[in-house]
Amino acid sequence: MTSSDDRYRTPRAVRIDESEVDAPKRKNTPRSKSDKATKTAHRDPKSISGAVVLTEPQDDPFLAESLELPIAEPRTRRRFSFGKLLAASVGILLSIAIAFWIDTLVRELFGRLPWLGWTALGVTIVGSFALLALIWRELRGLARLEKVADLRAAVEKIDELTPAKDARKLVHTVSGFLGNRPQTARGRAALADLENEIVDAPQLMNFAERELLGTLDREAKALVVSAARRVSVVTAISPRASIDLLFVAWQAVRLVRSIAVLYGGRPGTFGMIRLFRDVVAHLAVTGTVAAGDSLIRQAIGHGIAARISARLGEGVINGLMTARIGISAMDLCRPMPFSALKRPGVGEFFTDLTKMAGNNSLDKTKP
Repeated sequence: MTSSDDRYRTPRAVRIDESEVDAPKRKNTPRSKSDKATKTAHRDPKSISGAVVLTEPQDDPFLAESLELPIAEPRTRRRFSFGKLLAASVGILLSIAIAFWIDTLVRELFGRLPWLGWTALGVTIVGSFALLALIWRELRGLARLEKVADLRAAVEKIDELTPAKDARKLVHTVSGFLGNRPQTARGRAALADLENEIVDAPQLMNFAERELLGTLDREAKALVVSAARRVSVVTAISPRASIDLLFVAWQAVRLVRSIAVLYGGRPGTFGMIRLFRDVVAHLAVTGTVAAGDSLIRQAIGHGIAARISARLGEGVINGLMTARIGISAMDLCRPMPFSALKRPGVGEFFTDLTKMAGNNSLDKTKP
């Protein structure tokens, strides 16, 4: 029987030697003489004096490469300039001069023949309504381009700390901007079914990008491929460099406008000029970043096509440059930046162009 002292014995700390704990594990392993002679010394913990110094990101060698990459800055608002003031003044003076000339013409026609004056007045009224409609369309196109830039900037600010309510509101805005087109019908239905199921803001934006823009991205890639093929074929068979230049410029403008309309931009004449200028500026900013994806592949493609034909090599190069313009237009015309979906690269169009060049060369060699 156990005594009451053993049953109610107070606990006490017992120190266990580390060598005794590790002994069963090393029971079957032979020990050398040096292992027997040396014993593990127990080291007491001690504090380290001195403050902890954090390395700045610009001084970190592992982050230096990523910090050196050029990043396209967001487009800023247009500021006041004397050139704009001069253009506005000249435009107002020309408008007053044209209005004064029309008024004088109508008055003289009324003085000679009344019916001729009424006809001129009616034509003037119709022309004025047409001019107002054109101005409204241009302003609406510029406003939609600004809306695309604002939506893209708002989507880029979404992070883990953003409330889900704000993310849902932004998704509804993007969906409304794209409109009730058939390409987004399936995505809009999926978003309506899972509207309150996704509570993480970045995941909701990625889901909306896949569902709303997946089909539009595929159609945009098809437009880029078609334009690049046309440029490659025409520049390969064109007899003059001036014709090549005009055709490439026309196809580039047509491609940028088609991509803008596909993503809901619908720019007018002035909006198209502004958008094409932004595309060229975007190419200049991102050219160094895309060197590994485009310039090297362009050089390889030129070497392969040049073995087939010098003219076909020039056509492939022009087609790849057209593809670069189309990719930049996709970056600027999308209401959401590339995040969940992969951004297309020039290498995706490289195989199609070189394959087409090879087929054309084989057709020429056939008797």
